[in-house]
Amino acid sequence: MKKIFLTNIIFLFTTDLLLAQQRFTISGTMKEKATGETMIGVTINVKELKGTGTTCNTYGFYSLTIPEGQYHLVFSFMGYKTDTVLVNLKSNIKLDHTLQENTADLNEVVVRANKKEDNIRTTNIGVEKLEIKTIEKLPVIFGEKDILKTIQLLPGVKAAGEGNSGFFVRGGSADQNLILLDEAPVYNASHLFGFFSTFNSDALKDVSIIKGNNPAQYGGRLSSVLDAKMKEGNNQKYSASGGLGLISSRLSIEGPIQKDKSSFIISGRRTYADLFLRASEDFKDNSLYFYDLNAKANIWINDRNRLFLSGYFGKDVLQFGDLFGTNWGNTTGTLRWNSIISPKLFSNTSVIYSNYDFNINIDADGSDFNVNSTIRDWNLKQEFQYAPDTKNTIRFGFNSIYHTITPTRFRGDSVVQAPKQSRSGLENAVFFNNTTELNNRFTIDYGLRFSSYSILGGDTYNIYDHGTLKDSVVLSSNSFGKTYYRIEPRFQFSYLINEISSIKGGYARNTQHLHLLSNSTSSSPTDQWIGDSYNIKPEISDQVSIGYFRNLKDRKYQMSVEVYYKNLQNQVDYKDGADLISAQDVESELLYGKGRAYGAEFLLKKNTGKFTGWIGYTLSRTERKIDGINGNKWYAARQDRPHDLSVVTMYELNSRWSLSALFVYNTGNAVTFPSGKYNVEGNTVFYYTERNGYRMPAYHRLDLGATYTRPHKNKKYESSWNFSLYNAYGRENAFTITFEDNPNDPTRTRALQTSLFRWVPSATYNFKF
Repeated sequence: MKKIFLTNIIFLFTTDLLLAQQRFTISGTMKEKATGETMIGVTINVKELKGTGTTCNTYGFYSLTIPEGQYHLVFSFMGYKTDTVLVNLKSNIKLDHTLQENTADLNEVVVRANKKEDNIRTTNIGVEKLEIKTIEKLPVIFGEKDILKTIQLLPGVKAAGEGNSGFFVRGGSADQNLILLDEAPVYNASHLFGFFSTFNSDALKDVSIIKGNNPAQYGGRLSSVLDAKMKEGNNQKYSASGGLGLISSRLSIEGPIQKDKSSFIISGRRTYADLFLRASEDFKDNSLYFYDLNAKANIWINDRNRLFLSGYFGKDVLQFGDLFGTNWGNTTGTLRWNSIISPKLFSNTSVIYSNYDFNINIDADGSDFNVNSTIRDWNLKQEFQYAPDTKNTIRFGFNSIYHTITPTRFRGDSVVQAPKQSRSGLENAVFFNNTTELNNRFTIDYGLRFSSYSILGGDTYNIYDHGTLKDSVVLSSNSFGKTYYRIEPRFQFSYLINEISSIKGGYARNTQHLHLLSNSTSSSPTDQWIGDSYNIKPEISDQVSIGYFRNLKDRKYQMSVEVYYKNLQNQVDYKDGADLISAQDVESELLYGKGRAYGAEFLLKKNTGKFTGWIGYTLSRTERKIDGINGNKWYAARQDRPHDLSVVTMYELNSRWSLSALFVYNTGNAVTFPSGKYNVEGNTVFYYTERNGYRMPAYHRLDLGATYTRPHKNKKYESSWNFSLYNAYGRENAFTITFEDNPNDPTRTRALQTSLFRWVPSATYNFKF
């Protein structure tokens, strides 16, 4: 009996081994045929095995392990011609493939998934992918196409203010958004005090936003991840494109260094308002401009290894003769190595640099005075992707960031403030994530991120209790102070109800170790970053969300309803009357507490046809409870807006003309207005009580746009005109409201509203050859 049992065990083991030996892996890289650019999210299905397939990753790599046999592989991606390849699988196969753009479908998709069913099948909840071609057609202020302003039209994302590129996601503050450009964090993503973003759309390949339910490979922020990836450059032929606008121009040049093997792209943008100033005798010594420069190069070392080098350089300059000047800007750099270790294992290694700084110089009455602040990062990131079979995709790796933060420092002839030392911190994380298809209807995505932040030596750290100094910790150089450890579990699921609808849900804990201190209502270059300390603890968010997704009318329409609740810990706010700029130690001005945000998001999109667009509506609340503010009671956060509506439409009139329009409406921001006033020696002093107890007037606006594509006999040359009218019906939306004594009756108070833009027409000429 024992021999029979052992024989059966050996037989079963041998059978499994033989079957395992009969499974082989097809792997390769997906590229766009015309440019040689790697593609993201291409779907590869096996025609003979229903429900068996995969998608290529961020770098174009795919891996598919199936039994031995002859199969038809179907490669598909929205906007590209579907292609089928016959393979005879008797061993591991490396199959690189290209797809050709379907020019008939270029204008048919707005905000989309990679294929028509992805919106219901994938576990992604709270994720939107932006189409660059859509961004080009929407009307925007000053005619500058802008991904950040387009993101603000999505449910759950709120604009920071009139014409402002800053944004809030699901009740989070502006600093709780992780903005990445080729994996490098961008700490201030705005130009000209927020009216333009740092992103030049001509240089971008792919943009997506994740609203809190981040996969484990992302960390460091509570509310969202905006992941923007630059183009790699055309490795087939040289080309140039650009645009001439009313206040700025841009130019991009790309081409092969060595055809099929290496390529580059350089893209630049600059405003020229200062050129008009110089034409005036009164303003010739003044400057007002910003510029961007994106550059990227890549090379295939062999068929398994590839190197990338990319960088971004941006600067704003505002100068009034010799009296006043300010400049601020971002610099990023990414060196990335992609390696196909095996048909199932892909590696990405990145060394990343990021720097943001601002400077203010004032020369008045012979006194020289300047203010400056800097945050600088060196980042090492290692990520592996392993595809053991068609049901699982595993990601794991680590991330280590060395932060150097120089707080706002005042220096000058008459400044008595002691110099502030730079502070350093070491942020580390390891992560694991797996997406597994349990059956044809149920898919889960689970992961874990373990993060830490260590305070490094070289400065004195004061410990405060409600602004009162209690103790100090002196850390010598190269020593470690306090270290915070956090475990961040992540989980998402998708259950397919039928072929056209699904339910998705998820939970995510996120931790944030860097904090932005600001008491302004819009983004400002003087807002300063600070890391964890003995007073400031890591911010934590726990978000739960669930949603219903459905395709309608043969997938011509997509609709979704998502609800969420977010609990926030260790929130930072400033005490009443705080001075964040000149305080000797800014931490003495801070208070701490908790927050909550909850809401429902509704989205209806039309994806195909001549008429496309979407309607988005958000019903939400965002509140804070800080010890020492508002009587320790809950109060509305600055970004609390219960109602937010956006309507976006685009219409292809014919082959030459396309029209677009967008309408936005939202409740006014929560603000702190005076509740009374009193007189002190003939001067009126306003009295403030409740924090954010009032609201700005409701905001609404209609923008119109039109694009004319010029026909050319020479098909190698393309050009178009883009016309837009911002705020078409001239609504005077409130930017600020101030208060003063009524000159006719000083016992009464009058409110003065400042509005920025009434009608702003724009025209831009775009070209490509």
